[in-house]
Amino acid sequence: MPLRTTDDQDRSLELRDAIDRTGYYPEVVIDSVSAAVAGERVVSYYVHHEPTFDRDEVRRHLSVMVLTPSRLIIVHTDEHAGDDLLPEPYTSTSSEAIRLSSVTSVVVTRMVANPTKGSAPPAEAVITLGWGGVGRLDLEPAACDDPQCEADHGYTGVLASDDFSLRVSAAADGEDAVAGLLSFAEQLSARTHSS
Repeated sequence: MPLRTTDDQDRSLELRDAIDRTGYYPEVVIDSVSAAVAGERVVSYYVHHEPTFDRDEVRRHLSVMVLTPSRLIIVHTDEHAGDDLLPEPYTSTSSEAIRLSSVTSVVVTRMVANPTKGSAPPAEAVITLGWGGVGRLDLEPAACDDPQCEADHGYTGVLASDDFSLRVSAAADGEDAVAGLLSFAEQLSARTHSS
């Protein structure tokens, strides 16, 4: 899929059509996305519809990433069964708008099957975005090279930014979905580089 970088093109109508094609409460999702975009031009977007199994029921999730000239917007909608507070089935939608200058990392992982056979489209892709909203700290006991040492060396660890992650596979979502995620990631990387 070619990289679309036309700055003067507003892709809002394409985004609405992509959300509508999922068939997943499009009016609810479009309202939430529109409120978060707040009239800015849509430069690029990615829509990911993911059904999951909850015991004997199918639950659906929809993630929408939108790139505007100044922000990255992530909207996530979940489907829920009724509960004590809301007896009818319902959706919950969360949106987050991040200034592009705040995005600290765009990590893209591509999985290519049978790389010895030459160039092939990735079978899977994962995008992990960081902007400092959520951090993950992985600690483990520190040790030295002496196998006889019994001293307490404290802890060592890694602090990683892991605000949002999305995995797409050609087997589950189609090759176009993988290519679309990679195109979005490329556009986001280019915009965060220049901001």
